[in-house]
Amino acid sequence: MKTTTNIMKRFLLIALFTLSATALFAQAGLKAGDKAPAFVAKDNTGKELDLKKLLKSNKSVVLFFYRGQWCPYCNKHIQQLQDSLQLLTAKGAYVIGVTPETDENIAKTVGKTKASFSMVSDKGYAIMKAYDVNYVMEQAQVNKYKGYGIDLEANNGNTDHMLPVPATYVIGKDGKLTYVHFNKDYSKRASIKTLLSVL
Repeated sequence: MKTTTNIMKRFLLIALFTLSATALFAQAGLKAGDKAPAFVAKDNTGKELDLKKLLKSNKSVVLFFYRGQWCPYCNKHIQQLQDSLQLLTAKGAYVIGVTPETDENIAKTVGKTKASFSMVSDKGYAIMKAYDVNYVMEQAQVNKYKGYGIDLEANNGNTDHMLPVPATYVIGKDGKLTYVHFNKDYSKRASIKTLLSVL
């Protein structure tokens, strides 16, 4: 009975995410060929990430945005990136995940996905805004999520209800975007096959 309940809960969560994926956001994201906005941030291990410096020591940076440890699509994508990390780094890529969730919840994401690449808590949304992926979730949707046991305010440590469109940008050595995956449908993510082909 407990297993059936868990399956039903998972099904309802996935249905909720899929339905909300069709919501309209003002953001359009950046385009391939655009200059990637520079940023400096600390990752979950305390390492300082300076995009300009990273591009000097790596052929490219794979920068992706995710919503939080509560999102099954995000966790699946992060697991796929981790499973293929050696293939990505062999092509000279440095992988960075950016999220509005707190450091504590990034630790939960790492626990669920075993991610060993850099994860950044974008507390002031500077990176999300620079890459035009930020949007505010409507209160009705926040309440719906809460009803399913997802507390956005606890996850992000604020009452802003700010989330990113889960976009992926590949930044080339020249600082320009060589690949962009920007889809407002949360269930659609950049595939590893595509990323490897553009690196």
